Amino acid sequence: MEGIVMRNRPVYDVVALLARCGVGVVFLAHGWEKIQVGVTATGRNLDAMGTPLPTAAAVYATFVELLGGAALILGLALPVAGTLLFLDMAGAFVFVHAKHGIFLVDKGNVHNGFELVLVLGLAALVFAAGGGGRLTLDHRLFGQGGRRSVPPPAEHPALAAPGERTAPSGEQPDPPASRGRAVTPGPEARTATPDAGEAPPVRPRLADEMVTGTSRDVIVAGKKQEPPAGDTTPMKTRKKAPKSGS
Repeated sequence: MEGIVMRNRPVYDVVALLARCGVGVVFLAHGWEKIQVGVTATGRNLDAMGTPLPTAAAVYATFVELLGGAALILGLALPVAGTLLFLDMAGAFVFVHAKHGIFLVDKGNVHNGFELVLVLGLAALVFAAGGGGRLTLDHRLFGQGGRRSVPPPAEHPALAAPGERTAPSGEQPDPPASRGRAVTPGPEARTATPDAGEAPPVRPRLADEMVTGTSRDVIVAGKKQEPPAGDTTPMKTRKKAPKSGS
């Protein structure tokens, strides 16, 4: 279903452009007609039809239809233009055309019904809700090309799955085979010197460091043996006297 929508999207954009141009031309023509007649004369006509605040309604209808029709054709500010045009047609429907039925002309007689304002108003509402397609100035100015690109969720460090780490720039990620099990450090890791600020590795203490003053002493059977008086030679370098033969 998604593939069908993607294949038909260019067709939809072209159809939406044609619909915008058709509806925009109708609005533009009605707005230009009110400019030619004059805003004052348009206000008098609306007053004769029972429209409240006829002068303000004439000014609103004239410029909204003229500028809104051009905005639909160009695809510029469609949410604003579509909403204003819908309100214009809603007012015309309620105050002017609803009481005359649906047909503008029926059996050769002009009834001034609401069929035209109904279609134009709903079409403008569709364009205001985002149905104008991608062939618009709005998409050119504010579309995906002008937005800041965001990394996909799988590549974002904060959204990574538990137990997985995203490798920084310039660093190779861990191979999949090494995940989930302990890795034995190589010779380089064993002989590497600690970085500045880290505690040095703990070295086993020697026996002469554990007992004070034992650098020249010998421990025999758990008892400390003192060297002869006046002998300054370390015990560990003194040679034993040979045993006399019996």
